[in-house]
Amino acid sequence: MPEEDVFTRITQKYYQLTASEKKLANYIMANGQNAQNMSITELAATCGVAEATISRFCRRMEYGGFIAFRVALAAATASRTDPRMLSGSIQADDSVPELCSKLASIDISAIHETKALIEPEAIRTAADLLLAADKVFCMGQGGSMLLAEEAAHLFTTVFSGFFPVRDSHMQVITASSLCEKDVILFFSYSGSTKDLMDVLRIAQKRSTKVILITRFLCSPGAGLADCVLQCGTTENPLQLGSVAARIAQLYLIDVLFSEMCRRDLEGCGHQREQIADALSDKHL
Repeated sequence: MPEEDVFTRITQKYYQLTASEKKLANYIMANGQNAQNMSITELAATCGVAEATISRFCRRMEYGGFIAFRVALAAATASRTDPRMLSGSIQADDSVPELCSKLASIDISAIHETKALIEPEAIRTAADLLLAADKVFCMGQGGSMLLAEEAAHLFTTVFSGFFPVRDSHMQVITASSLCEKDVILFFSYSGSTKDLMDVLRIAQKRSTKVILITRFLCSPGAGLADCVLQCGTTENPLQLGSVAARIAQLYLIDVLFSEMCRRDLEGCGHQREQIADALSDKHL
């Protein structure tokens, strides 16, 4: 049986599932309490999938069968139900203090999950690539592009050569002109978008190194990246683009940035002083 609980395993493998398996996963993530008490026939009827789909899904999650999966689901549901803690989905009758407590719990959990997933060697490798690069192009789509812009801004406060590339067409154009001395820092929670794959295939042909920040190590994008940094989050597949997911990725940016600064604290401090002095005239 996998060490991860059911919900974590579903989240990690979500983008490898078939359409019918995703339909089943969506229901289980949103209704774990109900699903754990259903027979395979009842669950199949409720989700509108075949019983064979459920059996295949259980094997994909690395459980011996539906009974073993249901036992694990019950254990995972129980471990996430703590009456002393406010967590989980926001309800219509929540008070503002309850709302604040729930969101704080979710966001803090995202950071803790990410911390547990961090591979020190991957952070060191990413730092090596960025420090050795002539130019670093930060990319993403949608909400991930906002994170790419934030990363470019943060790194520019100390290091030169970081540039955000916002438009998906411009990302392809930029990638096609890069070389082995350049690096692409790409943000994609799913790691499985067409725009991401277009850029990574071109980068591979140009011998350009790619650092990917994603949730899914087994995603298509992770398979083409030279270095993968995995973020953690408590969101389920129906909550894509959540603040918690962004916080998890921002935490990874902070860790990577700090590792780079740590290698030359004096030089980084001097650079920040210069930038602060240059910006002083901007303040009233």
